[in-house]
Amino acid sequence: MDIPSIHPEQGRHNPLFRSGRCIERLDEIAAWFSARQNRPVPEQLKVEVVLFAADHGVAESMESNAKTIDQLQMHAAVDSPIRQLCQLADAQLHMVDLGVAGNLIDADIDHAKVRSNGSADITSAPAMDQMDYWECVGIGEEMANRAIANGANLLIAGSIACGDHVAVAAIIAELTGLSADEALYSTAAPETYTRELIAVEQAIARAQGTPSHDLLREIGGLEIAAMAGFYRAAASKGVPVLLDGRASAAAALAAIAWDVRIAGWMLASHLSDEAGHREALESLGLEPLVELRTGADHGHAAIMLLPLLKAAIAFRQATAIATNQG
Repeated sequence: MDIPSIHPEQGRHNPLFRSGRCIERLDEIAAWFSARQNRPVPEQLKVEVVLFAADHGVAESMESNAKTIDQLQMHAAVDSPIRQLCQLADAQLHMVDLGVAGNLIDADIDHAKVRSNGSADITSAPAMDQMDYWECVGIGEEMANRAIANGANLLIAGSIACGDHVAVAAIIAELTGLSADEALYSTAAPETYTRELIAVEQAIARAQGTPSHDLLREIGGLEIAAMAGFYRAAASKGVPVLLDGRASAAAALAAIAWDVRIAGWMLASHLSDEAGHREALESLGLEPLVELRTGADHGHAAIMLLPLLKAAIAFRQATAIATNQG
């Protein structure tokens, strides 16, 4: 089947909400879903969101007060913003603990720890060994397959991982050809940023010569490997995915390093002004739906755009009905 794509240059020169462009772009989105559902008029979206959580060993030397377990607990709260967004968008939400330091007992979190303290320090050792790597990939695949079995026809994967920006930058740099400083986004103080930049350079140097399909094991993270597996399983079942932020884009780059055809099942939610995000999406051949001045990870941006995607499909459905009646 010839699946139409949406060219990246269209988004740069014709933003979605520019006057006269919105309806045309909505129809392109609906056509994109029609092609992937193999239907002249697409079915309305049934969405499942999965957030994968894990710590990063390299973050321990960066003097950050942020803790992944606190972030996970905040997102797991019954009144958390992510839960409210999912409720408004009629999307199912799951959270998976792959390697968060500490124990958080919550009935709404899937506990699937692969490593008790997250990935290793990628400046001096592989992020994980082969067994842990493929276990993370397998958990991602299982979560995607489970969602599809429950009727989902659009999947979103996000991450909860404090200190992941070193690994994300290293992956983006390696798979797009950017330098470490071009790929690293950080809001840290100058001295901490310098340490982070050195860490990215050390990780890349240590992993030199690693085949692209094995980079996640060397310089990635547990949650990034799971997201890549999630994307691979979705594509293999013919179900589209909506990418979120930089970490999501890094996982997508790693997934298509396994199989370039996976990119045909991806839609980019947004483009941030964070370093390397534009280049990552361009390498994926994706046009973002919107441009944001700042990043939005943990699934937030992707979920906020679900009403727009549903409106695009509803518009095509209504147009088809009107055409048939006419």
